[in-house]
Amino acid sequence: MRLNLFAHAVGHHGAAWRAPGSAVSRLGDITYWEELAQIAERGRLDAIFLADGQSLAPARAEHGPTWFLEPITVLTALARATERIGLVTTVSSTFWDPFHAARLLASLDHLSQGRAGINVVTSMTDDEARNHGMPELPGHERRYATAGEFIEVLQGLWGSWPTESILADPEGVYVDPSLLRQPQHHGQAFQVAGPLNVPTPPQGRPVLFQAGASEPGRDLAARYAEGIYAVAWDLESAHAYRSDIRARAAALGRDPESIAVMPGLVVHVAATEADARRVRADLDSRLPVADSLRQHSFFIGQDATDWELDAPVPPLPPLEEFTGPKGRYATVLRIIDSARPTVRELLGLLAAGGGHATVIGTPESVADEIERWVDAGAADGFNLMPPTLPGGITDFVDQVVPLLQRRGRFRREYEGTTLREHLGLPEVEPATSP
Repeated sequence: MRLNLFAHAVGHHGAAWRAPGSAVSRLGDITYWEELAQIAERGRLDAIFLADGQSLAPARAEHGPTWFLEPITVLTALARATERIGLVTTVSSTFWDPFHAARLLASLDHLSQGRAGINVVTSMTDDEARNHGMPELPGHERRYATAGEFIEVLQGLWGSWPTESILADPEGVYVDPSLLRQPQHHGQAFQVAGPLNVPTPPQGRPVLFQAGASEPGRDLAARYAEGIYAVAWDLESAHAYRSDIRARAAALGRDPESIAVMPGLVVHVAATEADARRVRADLDSRLPVADSLRQHSFFIGQDATDWELDAPVPPLPPLEEFTGPKGRYATVLRIIDSARPTVRELLGLLAAGGGHATVIGTPESVADEIERWVDAGAADGFNLMPPTLPGGITDFVDQVVPLLQRRGRFRREYEGTTLREHLGLPEVEPATSP
């Protein structure tokens, strides 16, 4: 199975930074991020993944760390502090220039000797758009059309300077120019001549991840993604999502086995289930309720600040009528339908990871649940979202990983050197240009 660490601030729980002994003062210290990557590598995880955002909302920043250091800069440093673990960054196709992105990612792949990955997103808020000269985000369909074009340009650029063109002949030429390829891309969103001024990456191209849950997002993932960061509250919804993606990929002529679907997973693990639940309850108790209601309001597209905490969650519109981030909203609807929580209970369930699958228990019960999902065809592995860091990933690596290894379900040592090899993905030939 595949296991990634999604490293965010001092943990994915909204109150993690408030807990005694949190690492919140270290967020600007690269040694903190190196420590996280080294712990994950000690557990032989496939990759460390960093999200990104393009704005700072003062109301959110007041109540806890949001985005911090720029991820490609961090991952470049981590390439020197680690040897095998994959390094996955997030890039917005709505705001990034594809030539710039291709160059940075190719450089990271070279520096890490083939460990780079890119998670292509379309961004979520108008605040982000206003930081990039736009009054608001483009429409949903347009953003995903741009994302598809963005990926096409990346792939063309990564194959435009093949390494076999480098002759480095002291008696002749350094490069055979006849082997260079110019994409000459002229599309709706981008005009890029090429070739890229960095040779083809060691992996042929960095591993491509995607995280869309909407219809256009699923289509994009099925067409291009090699790894998918999915949102799934329970096994049934995870199975339905993975089956849908695999069917769409097969219809496009792709081998579904070449796509690794990894739902987010929040784990609270301790010697006993009671101990694990006490730790979770302590974190929940530190969560400011008013702030949680404001954040929840954004994700459901309506004001929830006056909701009665110990009453059932008020009725919400169906998914097809919602115009905001559909993945999170679909998860909220799923939680409400399956758990029938009060408002207070819902906030607790969303506090760590925003409604991703959550397992609270002993190392044995956590390992059992992970195996159950994989064996049922609901996941190819998981994108681990520790509620606290570094403690949460240390606990998982020290307590759960050894069980999975003894059961023959996870590697004891890295067998390959590239992220593509870690994930069991096929080798790729660099894209050729017309």
